[in-house]
Amino acid sequence: MKKIMLIGGSKTGKSTLIKVLQGKGYSKNDKRTQTLQYSPITIDTPGEYLENKNYNIALISASVDADLIGLVIDATAEQSFIPPGFASTFAKKVIGIITKVDIKNSDINKARNMLWQSGVSSIIETSSLEGTGIDELRRYLKI
Repeated sequence: MKKIMLIGGSKTGKSTLIKVLQGKGYSKNDKRTQTLQYSPITIDTPGEYLENKNYNIALISASVDADLIGLVIDATAEQSFIPPGFASTFAKKVIGIITKVDIKNSDINKARNMLWQSGVSSIIETSSLEGTGIDELRRYLKI
């Protein structure tokens, strides 16, 4: 089993995705993650850690505890806080995860382009609500 650290902006669906991966089912999460949240298979990061460059060192430090990094982008987002080449910051394999692919106004191609520019090695498209891509991500993590 691999431990994945999810990094993405606020409201990208990181915490909801983690709940679904843990088998807790979909539930809209209104609480914002305020600190690093550790579980046996995941590390959930606050969106502010990516949005404020002063916290990037905290992301790098926490990544030591992960086997894999997942850069998360919401398919409905107009912009990404993940800078080009950001994946090279980590001495780990970095994959891209697109969330909310089920939403009508999603732009999956735009999200893919942003993730490829960040330097990810592969991309998984997900919907926590419909379950799209969840089994693929579980197989990838061997859970």
